[in-house]
Amino acid sequence: MRIFISIASYCDPVLGFTLRRALAQARWPGGLHFGVVDQSPAAASLPQLPVAAELAPARLSCITVEPLQARGPCWARALAMSLYEGEDWFFQIDSHMEFDWHWDATLIAQAQALLQGHPHGIVISSYPDAFVLEGGVPQRPATAPTKVLRHVLKPGQGFAPDHLVLGFEAHPVESATALPAMHLGAGCLFAPGALVSQFPYDPFLYFHGEEQALAARLYTHGWDMFHMPGLPIYHLYRTPETAVNPALTRPLHWDAAQDEARPLRWWQLEQRSRQRVTTLLQGANTVPGWGVYGLGQVRSLAQFAQFSGIDYAQRLLTTQAD
Repeated sequence: MRIFISIASYCDPVLGFTLRRALAQARWPGGLHFGVVDQSPAAASLPQLPVAAELAPARLSCITVEPLQARGPCWARALAMSLYEGEDWFFQIDSHMEFDWHWDATLIAQAQALLQGHPHGIVISSYPDAFVLEGGVPQRPATAPTKVLRHVLKPGQGFAPDHLVLGFEAHPVESATALPAMHLGAGCLFAPGALVSQFPYDPFLYFHGEEQALAARLYTHGWDMFHMPGLPIYHLYRTPETAVNPALTRPLHWDAAQDEARPLRWWQLEQRSRQRVTTLLQGANTVPGWGVYGLGQVRSLAQFAQFSGIDYAQRLLTTQAD
C-alpha cells in the first residue's frame, strides 16, 4: 500500500521529528514516499532533515527553497504535490505532526470502506487533536481519540464586504462512523492518489480560504468529504509555550522579520488570493482560463449551499453550518 506524504515545511524545527515518527509508527513503512518542500535557510541552526538513507525503507524526495523566495503555503503545497509518483494514496500533512501506531492501515481501511459508496472519490480530513512535545517526547491526549472532529463555522462568522473567506473550527461529535463533511483541513487530508491529477493544488492561492476553495472544487466534481472517528494523527499547535521554546518555535511566512526583505510582500499575495477565492466561489467554472483549478459540473454551488448551509452566491449563512 503506497502512500505519498506531501509536506510543505517553513523553517520548522519539528520537520525531522514528523518524518521519523510517520515512519516508525507505520504498518507499511516501505510503502511511504515523503515529498517535502523544505523552506529553511541554508545556514539555519534547525535540526537537520533526515537524509534519504535514514528513512529507508521509505523514500524521500525533497525540494529546498530559501525562505525569502517562498511565496506562501499554497504555493509550497503545489510544489510538494509535484513530487507525487503514482502512489495509491495521497496524504497531505503539516510539518509538525504525531501519529498513532499503524496510522497508515487505519486511514486506508477507512478510505476503502467509504469508496464503496462514492464512486467519484472521497477525502478524509479534519483539524486533528493536539499533541505536545516535552523533552522531544510526544505527549498525546490522555485517552485515545474516538470522536469525529466535525468542522463548523467559528462563532460570529460573516462574509466581509470584499471577500468570501470564512473561519472554521473542529467540534468533537459522538459517532462510530464517518460523517459527511462540508469543509476540510489542508494540514490533514487523505485521499486516493487520483486526487493529484484531478485536483492539483492551486499555487495562485496564498493561505486563507484555501480549504474553502478545495472543498468547493471537490464537491462540484462529485467527490465527497468525510470526518472519520478516531483520526490517527495529531497536530502541534502554536501556543504560548511553543512560542518561547526554540526547539519548537517556527516563524510564519507572513512574519515581518522576513517579509520586509521580500520584493513581493505577503499582503499582496493574500489580497490576490482572497480575490481568487471569491471569484471561484462565485462560479469560476464559467470564467475562461481557470482550467483544472476551477469548479466541476457534477454538482452545483447551489447544491453545495443546500448541503453545507453556506450560500456564497447570496452571501448567506444558515445554522446548518454551525
